[in-house]
Amino acid sequence: MNITYYGHACLGIQIDDINLVVDPFISGNPLDAAKAVDIDAIKADYILITHAHGDHIADTERIADNNPEVVIVSNAEIAGHYAAKGYQTHPMNHGGSWQFDFGKVKYTPAIHSSSFPDGSYGGQPGGFVIESKNKNVYIAGDTSLTMDMKLIPMFTALDLAVLPIGSNFTMDIDEAVVASDFVKCDKVLGYHFDTFGYIEIDQEEAKRKFFEKGKDLMLLTIGESLTL
Repeated sequence: MNITYYGHACLGIQIDDINLVVDPFISGNPLDAAKAVDIDAIKADYILITHAHGDHIADTERIADNNPEVVIVSNAEIAGHYAAKGYQTHPMNHGGSWQFDFGKVKYTPAIHSSSFPDGSYGGQPGGFVIESKNKNVYIAGDTSLTMDMKLIPMFTALDLAVLPIGSNFTMDIDEAVVASDFVKCDKVLGYHFDTFGYIEIDQEEAKRKFFEKGKDLMLLTIGESLTL
């Protein structure tokens, strides 16, 4: 499994020859490094969307139009929104799982808000647990720390937890450390930080706090990848 960080909360995940894009938001990212990403070159067989906010869906249709066989996976309301526009979708809801060709996906609870940029209802926000044949990943989405996270390791042993760390709109560094305890995963990829002023962090302090708890916090630069 190869994971590429496209900035903010956007990830590219390659599992064998299948490509997933999570929360496509690149063109609107104000950081210079995001402008170097060639959005039209991104391959996608599936687009996974945690919630409907503009900083998570902005490039969904552009990527989908470039990949006409793509399937958009999200909650029922978001899936319905894109289905009405003619895109292939797979609707889910909290607690539900589905076996796709790349692995099993479970839609998990998140505590946040969710509306489309025009203010229309985007359903309840969520996250995803992806179980592939070799590695298991939890993508929390935008969320506070929640006790529901303790349920995840009861069913899935994780190899990586992707957690928001920017505070203000989501949990902060200290809560992300606790979240990694809750999901029983000491290998963490931080995201949803430093995109704009509200969520700027001290990266070295963040890494230190994880290190002091015997954990590994990875903060990738835009365009950088890791392999599990």
